[in-house]
Amino acid sequence: MGVRTLCATVLLAALVAVVAATVRSGGDLGHPAALLYWYAAAWVLFAGAAWMVRRVPVRTAVALILAGGIALCAAALSAPPRTSDDMYRYAWDGRVQAAAVSPYAYPPDAPQLARLRDHWLFPAGTACHGWDLHSVAGVCTHINRPSEHTIYPPVAEGWFLLVHAVSPAGGRHKPLQLAGAVLAVATTVALLLVQRRTCRDTRQVALWAWCPAVPFAAVNDAHVDTLGVLLTVAALGTAAGARRGALLGAAIAVKLLPVLALPGALSGVLAPGPGLRARGRETASVLLAAVGVVALAYLPYLLASGSAVLGYLPGYLREEGYEPGNVSRFALLRLVLPDAWAAPAAVALVALSAWYVLRRGDPERPWHGSLLVAGTALLLTSPAYYWYALLVVALVAMGGPWEWLAVAAAGTVLYVADGLQPQGVQATAYGMAAVTVLAGALVRARSGGDRRRDGA
Repeated sequence: MGVRTLCATVLLAALVAVVAATVRSGGDLGHPAALLYWYAAAWVLFAGAAWMVRRVPVRTAVALILAGGIALCAAALSAPPRTSDDMYRYAWDGRVQAAAVSPYAYPPDAPQLARLRDHWLFPAGTACHGWDLHSVAGVCTHINRPSEHTIYPPVAEGWFLLVHAVSPAGGRHKPLQLAGAVLAVATTVALLLVQRRTCRDTRQVALWAWCPAVPFAAVNDAHVDTLGVLLTVAALGTAAGARRGALLGAAIAVKLLPVLALPGALSGVLAPGPGLRARGRETASVLLAAVGVVALAYLPYLLASGSAVLGYLPGYLREEGYEPGNVSRFALLRLVLPDAWAAPAAVALVALSAWYVLRRGDPERPWHGSLLVAGTALLLTSPAYYWYALLVVALVAMGGPWEWLAVAAAGTVLYVADGLQPQGVQATAYGMAAVTVLAGALVRARSGGDRRRDGA
């Protein structure tokens, strides 16, 4: 074994150990103070391992990437969810659908669903004081916002039903975590196939497989966002035309965030020059297929529940500060603009980035355009939920600039810091991420200019 391979293996083994220790003893949202130190150690080890694997022979690197990704998933499976209770809603929605009830029809605390409650999701005889316990109208439950309807789109709901259907009785949280691990490893395999198909460096896939956000968010907390990421990777990496649109539509119907990948999927369609008609047909094919899949996915739930399929989405926007009059988001823009201008400015800047991709984007590398739009949106909206950045991590692993990983790191810092309630973390975390992205772009542009001058 070469020295570089040995160093990469040692760093990877240390990362696996840190992830296992983090989920077992590194704190939770009830005791978040220790989490930042554990997460920082994981990110440092990840950076070292990802850097070292770039110097390992490709065949060996691919084996390491797969083995390391699986080992990290196994480490994350060794404990119940530590930092998010969203998974309990997934389990509940799956159970409700298995009982032939629309998940959009009633909130979890509705008396109509009392027959479906069990001691795992609705523990009785407790003080109901845990970080992942919520009390409303005398009901104690692990499900967050128990008096609100579900927020998840229909393909996500179908996934919850599928996991419930194949889960053994008494499986509790483990089937959903295992499902998250399957999705995470499947995404790694899909990324390796895309890199091989496009003759790119497969070692870049380590940026997904070993990124700490993946075992923590996709596996231990089992966030369904990973399903949308997998579908987006498949759309951008292996499909075209209507197939690409259909896969993106399915991704959007898991979580709405993959809609930000649409401009990248249509990179360069508005570029001047010949072929405009053919590009117009391609655009129509992608958009019609995407809209069609979203509409078909919603149709059975719409027939069963009507406008209730919107679920808690309007309430979520109010709660998270994305509606007029509430400016708890848009931290970077609020440093330079009046609060009332922050949201319109964010919309305008994201639209501008999308326009740039549609006009100047590279259709041979659609993940670059998707990364620019999605990363810009997350920087400007500055969400605290770091699993939103799983899409960004996958787009980087497809071949995007590595500096965008700072967005995922910023979201992680903010998510944990929210539990500690320090002031100014939102602007600081995302400000450092923005500086990292800009610095990386400047270095890349300068090195590209130097190469062109050397070639001349």
